[in-house]
Amino acid sequence: MWAALLFATADTLGALTVTLLVIYPLFDVACAVVDLRSARANAQPVHGLYVNIALSTLSGIGIGIGIGIGIGLAIAATAGIPAVLRVWGVWAITAGVVQLVVGAARRQLGGQWAMIASGGISTLAGATFLAQAGKDGASLTDLAGYAFVGGVFFLVSALRLGRTRTA
Repeated sequence: MWAALLFATADTLGALTVTLLVIYPLFDVACAVVDLRSARANAQPVHGLYVNIALSTLSGIGIGIGIGIGIGLAIAATAGIPAVLRVWGVWAITAGVVQLVVGAARRQLGGQWAMIASGGISTLAGATFLAQAGKDGASLTDLAGYAFVGGVFFLVSALRLGRTRTA
């Protein structure tokens, strides 16, 4: 649903689009918190999840370091689509690297392929968003596709987590 709404509003930075852009990293925070609780209960490594929570929170609310992530999505939206793509790109790269590290650290548990794949895709997509930000006619349309793929990986991970809890 999120991806469809963003796709429909991707040409402008109206209130709905900005709200969607801020919600996504905050949803990532919520998912990481659920994963964190499960990981602690099963004595899994959690440091990377804390990093992911911090990065996503900073990206969503606009607090951070430097001009890239520091202006945050909410503030970048007032500067235009290229600024949003830059902030989103930095967030996607850093969150993707964290997912790769967490997935690799927990690979012995099995079922980590979704997190590892999601981290790799996020890292590559982030680099693409940064490149797109420098081009004329930058659009948020590709973010909708990224979010759809991310949603599929979230669902797969949630289903795997649910099976782990009931097992």
